[in-house]
Amino acid sequence: MIRKIVFLTGTRADFGKIKSLIQSLVEHADFEPYLFVTGMHLMHEYGFTVHEIEKSGFKNIHQFENHTSEATMDLTLSKTIVGFSEYIKGLNPDLIVVHGDRVEALAGAITGSLNNLPVAHIEGGEISGTIDELIRHAVSKLSHLHFVSNQNAASRLVQMGENPKLISVIGSPDLDIMISDQLPSIKSALDRYEIGFTDYAVVLFHPVTTEVERFEGYVQEFVTALKNSGDNYLVIYPNNDLGSAAIIKEYKSLKGHSNFRVLPSVRFEYFLVLLRNAKYIVGNSSAGIREAPFYGVPTVNVGSRQQNRSSDKNIINCDYASVDVLKGIGLAKSLRIESKTNEFGNGDSASKFIEFISNFDFENFDAQKQFLDLERK
Repeated sequence: MIRKIVFLTGTRADFGKIKSLIQSLVEHADFEPYLFVTGMHLMHEYGFTVHEIEKSGFKNIHQFENHTSEATMDLTLSKTIVGFSEYIKGLNPDLIVVHGDRVEALAGAITGSLNNLPVAHIEGGEISGTIDELIRHAVSKLSHLHFVSNQNAASRLVQMGENPKLISVIGSPDLDIMISDQLPSIKSALDRYEIGFTDYAVVLFHPVTTEVERFEGYVQEFVTALKNSGDNYLVIYPNNDLGSAAIIKEYKSLKGHSNFRVLPSVRFEYFLVLLRNAKYIVGNSSAGIREAPFYGVPTVNVGSRQQNRSSDKNIINCDYASVDVLKGIGLAKSLRIESKTNEFGNGDSASKFIEFISNFDFENFDAQKQFLDLERK
Protein backbone atom coordinates (compact mmCIF):
# COMPACT_ATOMS: atom_id res chain seq x y z
CA MET A 1 0.00 0.00 0.00
CA ILE A 2 1.36 3.40 -0.99
CA ARG A 3 1.01 5.98 1.79
CA LYS A 4 0.01 9.56 0.91
CA ILE A 5 2.13 12.10 2.79
CA VAL A 6 1.04 15.78 2.59
CA PHE A 7 3.54 18.57 3.22
CA LEU A 8 2.19 22.03 3.93
CA THR A 9 4.48 24.92 2.96
CA GLY A 10 3.84 28.64 3.20
CA THR A 11 7.29 30.26 2.87
CA ARG A 12 10.57 29.91 1.01
CA ALA A 13 12.20 29.18 4.39
CA ASP A 14 10.05 26.22 5.42
CA PHE A 15 10.23 24.75 1.90
CA GLY A 16 14.02 24.81 2.18
CA LYS A 17 13.71 22.94 5.46
CA ILE A 18 11.45 20.17 4.15
CA LYS A 19 12.75 19.83 0.59
CA SER A 20 15.15 16.97 1.35
CA LEU A 21 12.38 15.09 3.20
CA ILE A 22 10.03 15.41 0.22
CA GLN A 23 12.75 14.22 -2.13
CA SER A 24 13.41 11.18 0.04
CA LEU A 25 9.76 10.14 -0.33
CA VAL A 26 9.84 10.62 -4.11
CA GLU A 27 12.60 8.03 -4.21
CA HIS A 28 10.77 5.56 -1.91
CA ALA A 29 8.35 3.02 -3.34
CA ASP A 30 6.05 2.96 -0.30
CA PHE A 31 5.25 6.68 -0.15
CA GLU A 32 3.90 9.39 -2.42
CA PRO A 33 4.37 13.03 -1.38
CA TYR A 34 1.78 15.77 -1.94
CA LEU A 35 2.38 19.50 -1.50
CA PHE A 36 -0.17 22.03 -0.28
CA VAL A 37 1.43 25.34 -1.30
CA THR A 38 0.15 28.60 0.15
CA GLY A 39 1.23 31.80 1.91
CA MET A 40 4.18 33.80 0.59
CA HIS A 41 4.73 31.30 -2.22
CA LEU A 42 1.74 32.82 -4.06
CA MET A 43 2.56 36.48 -3.46
CA HIS A 44 4.23 38.29 -6.37
CA GLU A 45 5.70 40.91 -4.03
CA TYR A 46 7.79 38.17 -2.43
CA GLY A 47 8.90 36.53 -5.66
CA PHE A 48 5.97 34.13 -6.33
CA THR A 49 8.18 31.26 -5.14
CA VAL A 50 5.70 28.54 -6.08
CA HIS A 51 7.63 28.58 -9.36
CA GLU A 52 10.72 27.41 -7.47
CA ILE A 53 8.76 24.48 -6.06
CA GLU A 54 7.58 23.57 -9.54
CA LYS A 55 11.14 23.78 -10.87
CA SER A 56 12.18 21.24 -8.22
CA GLY A 57 10.31 18.63 -10.23
CA PHE A 58 7.80 17.65 -7.55
CA LYS A 59 4.37 16.44 -8.61
CA ASN A 60 1.01 16.66 -6.80
CA ILE A 61 1.30 20.39 -6.11
CA HIS A 62 -1.89 22.07 -4.93
CA GLN A 63 -1.96 25.88 -4.71
CA PHE A 64 -4.18 27.77 -2.29
CA GLU A 65 -4.12 31.54 -1.77
CA ASN A 66 -4.57 32.26 1.93
CA HIS A 67 -3.30 35.83 2.27
CA THR A 68 -5.55 38.48 3.79
CA SER A 69 -3.26 41.27 5.03
CA GLU A 70 -0.25 41.49 7.30
CA ALA A 71 -2.48 42.89 10.05
CA THR A 72 -4.91 39.94 10.02
CA MET A 73 -2.83 36.86 10.76
CA ASP A 74 -5.83 35.37 12.57
CA LEU A 75 -7.93 35.64 9.39
CA THR A 76 -5.08 34.12 7.36
CA LEU A 77 -5.07 31.23 9.83
CA SER A 78 -8.81 30.65 9.49
CA LYS A 79 -8.69 30.92 5.71
CA THR A 80 -5.87 28.36 5.58
CA ILE A 81 -7.86 25.96 7.76
CA VAL A 82 -10.81 26.17 5.38
CA GLY A 83 -8.69 25.58 2.29
CA PHE A 84 -6.59 22.80 3.79
CA SER A 85 -9.66 21.06 5.24
CA GLU A 86 -11.30 20.90 1.83
CA TYR A 87 -8.07 19.59 0.32
CA ILE A 88 -7.43 16.74 2.76
CA LYS A 89 -11.07 15.62 2.71
CA GLY A 90 -10.65 14.99 -1.00
CA LEU A 91 -7.22 13.39 -0.70
CA ASN A 92 -7.56 11.42 2.56
CA PRO A 93 -3.82 11.41 3.34
CA ASP A 94 -2.05 9.02 5.70
CA LEU A 95 0.14 11.71 7.27
CA ILE A 96 0.30 15.52 7.37
CA VAL A 97 3.74 17.13 7.75
CA VAL A 98 4.14 20.72 8.96
CA HIS A 99 7.22 22.70 9.86
CA GLY A 100 8.13 25.24 12.47
CA ASP A 101 6.14 28.15 13.82
CA ARG A 102 4.09 29.81 11.08
CA VAL A 103 0.31 30.21 11.04
CA GLU A 104 0.22 27.80 8.07
CA ALA A 105 1.78 25.10 10.24
CA LEU A 106 -0.77 25.81 12.97
CA ALA A 107 -3.59 25.55 10.43
CA GLY A 108 -2.28 22.20 9.22
CA ALA A 109 -1.96 20.81 12.74
CA ILE A 110 -5.43 22.00 13.75
CA THR A 111 -7.03 20.56 10.62
CA GLY A 112 -5.23 17.24 10.91
CA SER A 113 -5.95 16.71 14.60
CA LEU A 114 -9.64 17.60 14.23
CA ASN A 115 -9.93 15.10 11.37
CA ASN A 116 -8.21 12.31 13.33
CA LEU A 117 -5.24 12.27 10.97
CA PRO A 118 -1.65 11.87 12.21
CA VAL A 119 0.33 15.10 12.12
CA ALA A 120 4.13 15.24 12.06
CA HIS A 121 5.86 18.41 13.27
CA ILE A 122 9.35 19.26 12.03
CA GLU A 123 11.65 21.24 14.37
CA GLY A 124 9.35 21.57 17.35
CA GLY A 125 10.56 21.86 20.94
CA GLU A 126 12.69 24.95 20.34
CA ILE A 127 12.67 28.28 22.13
CA SER A 128 13.02 31.74 20.63
CA GLY A 129 10.65 34.27 22.16
CA THR A 130 7.97 36.35 20.34
CA ILE A 131 4.70 34.95 18.98
CA ASP A 132 6.66 32.33 17.03
CA GLU A 133 7.36 30.33 20.17
CA LEU A 134 3.68 30.26 21.17
CA ILE A 135 2.70 28.98 17.73
CA ARG A 136 5.51 26.41 17.68
CA HIS A 137 4.50 24.87 21.02
CA ALA A 138 0.81 24.90 20.05
CA VAL A 139 1.65 23.03 16.85
CA SER A 140 3.61 20.47 18.87
CA LYS A 141 0.66 19.80 21.17
CA LEU A 142 -1.60 19.31 18.16
CA SER A 143 0.88 16.93 16.50
CA HIS A 144 1.46 13.22 17.01
CA LEU A 145 4.95 12.65 15.59
CA HIS A 146 7.92 14.92 16.25
CA PHE A 147 11.08 15.25 14.18
CA VAL A 148 13.40 17.55 16.11
CA SER A 149 16.79 19.11 15.46
CA ASN A 150 18.61 18.12 18.64
CA GLN A 151 18.29 16.43 22.02
CA ASN A 152 17.50 19.70 23.82
CA ALA A 153 14.39 20.11 21.68
CA ALA A 154 13.41 16.49 22.32
CA SER A 155 13.74 17.01 26.08
CA ARG A 156 11.46 20.06 25.99
CA LEU A 157 8.76 18.07 24.18
CA VAL A 158 9.00 15.41 26.88
CA GLN A 159 8.48 18.18 29.46
CA MET A 160 5.38 19.18 27.48
CA GLY A 161 3.93 15.69 27.97
CA GLU A 162 4.78 14.24 24.56
CA ASN A 163 5.50 10.54 24.12
CA PRO A 164 9.28 9.95 23.84
CA LYS A 165 8.63 6.98 21.54
CA LEU A 166 7.14 9.36 18.97
CA ILE A 167 10.01 11.86 19.09
CA SER A 168 12.90 11.38 16.68
CA VAL A 169 16.07 13.48 16.64
CA ILE A 170 16.88 13.90 12.94
CA GLY A 171 18.71 17.24 12.94
CA SER A 172 17.73 20.23 10.84
CA PRO A 173 16.71 18.91 7.39
CA ASP A 174 18.15 21.83 5.46
CA LEU A 175 21.63 20.60 6.40
CA ASP A 176 21.06 17.73 3.96
CA ILE A 177 21.07 20.27 1.15
CA MET A 178 23.81 22.40 2.70
CA ILE A 179 26.38 19.61 2.43
CA SER A 180 25.28 18.54 -1.04
CA ASP A 181 27.89 18.52 -3.81
CA GLN A 182 25.13 19.59 -6.22
CA LEU A 183 24.94 23.21 -5.06
CA PRO A 184 25.55 25.86 -7.74
CA SER A 185 28.84 27.75 -7.96
CA ILE A 186 29.23 31.17 -6.39
CA LYS A 187 29.74 32.67 -9.85
CA SER A 188 26.45 31.28 -11.10
CA ALA A 189 24.70 32.63 -8.00
CA LEU A 190 26.17 36.11 -8.42
CA ASP A 191 25.31 36.10 -12.13
CA ARG A 192 21.78 34.76 -11.65
CA TYR A 193 20.84 37.54 -9.22
CA GLU A 194 22.94 40.25 -10.88
CA ILE A 195 25.01 40.91 -7.77
CA GLY A 196 27.79 43.29 -8.74
CA PHE A 197 30.20 42.60 -5.89
CA THR A 198 31.98 39.56 -4.46
CA ASP A 199 32.86 41.02 -1.05
CA TYR A 200 29.52 41.30 0.75
CA ALA A 201 27.33 40.45 3.74
CA VAL A 202 23.78 39.04 3.76
CA VAL A 203 20.85 40.95 5.30
CA LEU A 204 17.71 39.14 6.50
CA PHE A 205 15.54 41.17 8.86
CA HIS A 206 12.04 39.99 9.76
CA PRO A 207 9.22 41.72 11.66
CA VAL A 208 8.58 40.92 15.31
CA THR A 209 4.80 40.94 15.73
CA THR A 210 4.91 41.47 19.50
CA GLU A 211 6.92 44.67 18.99
CA VAL A 212 4.95 46.07 16.06
CA GLU A 213 4.21 49.45 17.69
CA ARG A 214 7.94 50.20 17.96
CA PHE A 215 9.17 48.27 14.97
CA GLU A 216 9.15 51.07 12.40
CA GLY A 217 11.74 52.88 14.50
CA TYR A 218 13.77 49.69 14.86
CA VAL A 219 13.82 49.25 11.08
CA GLN A 220 15.04 52.80 10.55
CA GLU A 221 17.85 52.26 13.07
CA PHE A 222 18.80 49.00 11.37
CA VAL A 223 18.95 50.43 7.85
CA THR A 224 20.87 53.48 9.09
CA ALA A 225 23.50 51.15 10.51
CA LEU A 226 23.81 49.29 7.21
CA LYS A 227 24.25 52.54 5.28
CA ASN A 228 26.85 53.85 7.72
CA SER A 229 28.88 50.63 7.73
CA GLY A 230 30.07 51.15 4.16
CA ASP A 231 29.91 47.41 3.40
CA ASN A 232 28.31 45.73 0.40
CA TYR A 233 25.02 44.00 1.18
CA LEU A 234 22.75 41.43 -0.38
CA VAL A 235 19.37 42.33 1.12
CA ILE A 236 16.51 39.81 0.97
CA TYR A 237 12.90 40.73 1.72
CA PRO A 238 11.40 39.68 5.07
CA ASN A 239 8.55 37.23 5.60
CA ASN A 240 5.01 38.61 5.34
CA ASP A 241 4.16 38.87 9.04
CA LEU A 242 2.75 42.01 10.64
CA GLY A 243 5.40 44.72 10.26
CA SER A 244 6.86 43.55 6.94
CA ALA A 245 5.49 46.60 5.10
CA ALA A 246 7.60 48.89 7.30
CA ILE A 247 10.74 46.93 6.43
CA ILE A 248 10.06 46.92 2.69
CA LYS A 249 9.25 50.64 2.77
CA GLU A 250 12.59 51.38 4.44
CA TYR A 251 14.44 49.20 1.94
CA LYS A 252 13.19 51.48 -0.82
CA SER A 253 15.55 54.13 0.55
CA LEU A 254 18.42 51.90 -0.58
CA LYS A 255 17.58 52.46 -4.24
CA GLY A 256 20.48 54.12 -5.98
CA HIS A 257 23.05 52.85 -3.46
CA SER A 258 25.52 50.77 -5.49
CA ASN A 259 26.62 48.76 -2.46
CA PHE A 260 23.12 47.31 -1.91
CA ARG A 261 21.39 44.59 -3.95
CA VAL A 262 17.79 44.17 -2.76
CA LEU A 263 15.85 41.04 -3.79
CA PRO A 264 12.35 39.80 -2.91
CA SER A 265 13.53 36.18 -2.70
CA VAL A 266 16.44 33.86 -3.50
CA ARG A 267 16.11 30.18 -4.36
CA PHE A 268 17.26 28.12 -1.37
CA GLU A 269 20.25 26.43 -3.02
CA TYR A 270 21.53 29.76 -4.32
CA PHE A 271 20.92 31.38 -0.95
CA LEU A 272 23.11 28.75 0.70
CA VAL A 273 25.96 29.40 -1.71
CA LEU A 274 25.67 33.16 -1.23
CA LEU A 275 25.58 32.75 2.55
CA ARG A 276 28.55 30.38 2.57
CA ASN A 277 30.64 32.99 0.74
CA ALA A 278 29.46 36.01 2.76
CA LYS A 279 31.61 37.91 5.27
CA TYR A 280 28.75 37.75 7.76
CA ILE A 281 24.96 37.77 8.02
CA VAL A 282 23.11 40.54 9.85
CA GLY A 283 19.46 40.69 10.94
CA ASN A 284 17.22 38.38 12.94
CA SER A 285 16.69 35.34 10.72
CA SER A 286 17.03 31.74 11.86
CA ALA A 287 19.54 31.42 9.01
CA GLY A 288 21.95 33.27 11.26
CA ILE A 289 21.36 30.71 13.99
CA ARG A 290 21.32 27.53 11.89
CA GLU A 291 22.92 27.79 8.49
CA ALA A 292 25.55 30.48 9.15
CA PRO A 293 27.28 28.75 12.10
CA PHE A 294 27.29 25.46 10.17
CA TYR A 295 29.25 27.21 7.42
CA GLY A 296 31.44 29.11 9.86
CA VAL A 297 29.97 32.49 8.88
CA PRO A 298 29.65 35.09 11.71
CA THR A 299 26.16 36.29 12.63
CA VAL A 300 25.08 39.69 13.91
CA ASN A 301 21.77 38.81 15.56
CA VAL A 302 19.66 41.95 16.09
CA GLY A 303 16.89 42.25 18.67
CA SER A 304 14.65 39.67 20.33
CA ARG A 305 13.33 37.45 17.51
CA GLN A 306 15.89 34.67 18.00
CA GLN A 307 16.18 35.12 21.75
CA ASN A 308 17.42 31.95 23.51
CA ARG A 309 17.72 30.10 20.17
CA SER A 310 21.45 29.38 20.30
CA SER A 311 24.60 30.40 22.18
CA ASP A 312 27.08 29.59 19.42
CA LYS A 313 30.30 31.57 19.85
CA ASN A 314 30.09 32.84 16.26
CA ILE A 315 26.80 34.66 16.99
CA ILE A 316 27.04 38.28 18.14
CA ASN A 317 23.83 39.53 19.80
CA CYS A 318 23.00 43.24 19.78
CA ASP A 319 20.14 45.68 20.34
CA TYR A 320 18.23 47.56 17.61
CA ALA A 321 20.01 50.90 18.00
CA SER A 322 22.18 51.71 14.99
CA VAL A 323 25.24 52.22 17.17
CA ASP A 324 24.79 48.72 18.61
CA VAL A 325 24.29 47.16 15.18
CA LEU A 326 27.43 48.89 13.90
CA LYS A 327 29.37 47.62 16.89
CA GLY A 328 28.12 44.10 16.18
CA ILE A 329 29.16 44.41 12.52
CA GLY A 330 32.63 45.52 13.57
CA LEU A 331 32.97 42.52 15.86
CA ALA A 332 31.75 40.16 13.13
CA LYS A 333 34.35 41.43 10.66
CA SER A 334 37.15 40.92 13.19
CA LEU A 335 35.92 37.55 14.44
CA ARG A 336 38.25 34.61 13.87
CA ILE A 337 36.19 31.48 13.23
CA GLU A 338 37.92 28.57 14.90
CA SER A 339 35.42 25.85 14.08
CA LYS A 340 32.06 25.23 12.47
CA THR A 341 29.12 23.98 14.50
CA ASN A 342 26.93 20.90 14.05
CA GLU A 343 24.52 21.71 16.87
CA PHE A 344 21.62 20.95 14.54
CA GLY A 345 22.71 17.68 12.97
CA ASN A 346 25.06 16.22 10.39
CA GLY A 347 23.07 16.33 7.16
CA ASP A 348 21.36 12.94 7.35
CA SER A 349 17.86 14.08 8.33
CA ALA A 350 16.08 12.57 5.32
CA SER A 351 17.34 9.05 5.94
CA LYS A 352 16.35 9.24 9.62
CA PHE A 353 12.93 10.61 8.66
CA ILE A 354 12.32 7.77 6.20
CA GLU A 355 13.45 5.14 8.67
CA PHE A 356 11.04 6.43 11.33
CA ILE A 357 7.91 6.69 9.20
CA SER A 358 8.68 3.38 7.47
CA ASN A 359 8.37 1.72 10.88
CA PHE A 360 5.36 3.76 12.01
CA ASP A 361 2.21 1.70 12.51
CA PHE A 362 -0.26 3.65 10.39
CA GLU A 363 -2.91 0.92 10.66
CA ASN A 364 -3.14 1.13 14.44
CA PHE A 365 -2.63 4.86 14.80
CA ASP A 366 -4.48 6.27 17.82
CA ALA A 367 -5.60 9.86 17.26
CA GLN A 368 -6.32 10.26 20.98
CA LYS A 369 -3.11 11.64 22.46
CA GLN A 370 -2.26 11.20 26.12
CA PHE A 371 -0.33 13.67 28.25
CA LEU A 372 2.56 11.77 29.83
CA ASP A 373 3.72 13.13 33.16
CA LEU A 374 7.48 13.12 33.69
CA GLU A 375 7.34 10.51 36.47
CA ARG A 376 5.41 8.14 34.17
CA LYS A 377 7.99 8.19 31.39
